[in-house]
Amino acid sequence: MKIGIISDTHNLLRPEVLSALNGCETILHAGDICRQEIVDELEKLAPVYVVRGNNDKEWAEHIPFYLDFELAGLRVFMTHKKTDFPDDLSPYDLVVFGHSHKYSESHQDRTLLLNPGCCGPRRFNQPITFAILETEDRNNAVSRIEIPHKGNPLAVPKQEDLKAQIATVVKEIQKGRSPEKIAIRHGWNVDLVEQIARLYVTHPDVTVDGIMEKMGVK
Repeated sequence: MKIGIISDTHNLLRPEVLSALNGCETILHAGDICRQEIVDELEKLAPVYVVRGNNDKEWAEHIPFYLDFELAGLRVFMTHKKTDFPDDLSPYDLVVFGHSHKYSESHQDRTLLLNPGCCGPRRFNQPITFAILETEDRNNAVSRIEIPHKGNPLAVPKQEDLKAQIATVVKEIQKGRSPEKIAIRHGWNVDLVEQIARLYVTHPDVTVDGIMEKMGVK
């Protein structure tokens, strides 16, 4: 069986993703979908298993926060955040999660832990990724798929300067200023400010250090 595994589309279903998923017999989406139409579009390709992410609000009340199911002879657990894993992963062959926007693939004893990364809007200079799992007779082969980013990399200040910039953006957002006005006010790159603001708004409890970690610079 060929299984497409994606996460964190954040309201964007790229044509390259749809093309790669065409031919998959099942699709797993690990949350932060952001609208029903994304699920509807995926269901045109194959049956879809989906969990609810922290950015999936009222529209997603019918979507569970985790799933525990059998698929192609594998026992699968799927959730959006790694912090929501069950205490004992040993019953599972495959554990799928998202949230960090960073691709990861590891084993805990016999259990494959797979985060396909983010294939929605690009966060800073992080890669755009997802995965395809092919399984037969309990033999699993995972392919990491990366979509080349078109355009120049986003210029990110040095770590100390960036930390001060993030702190200022957070304070300005709390005062109700828009990212565009913040960027103009301080002479900063508006795309960088918008991405910092989006991280803060979608993760209300995140700290400045937490934002830097999510940017991949800490």
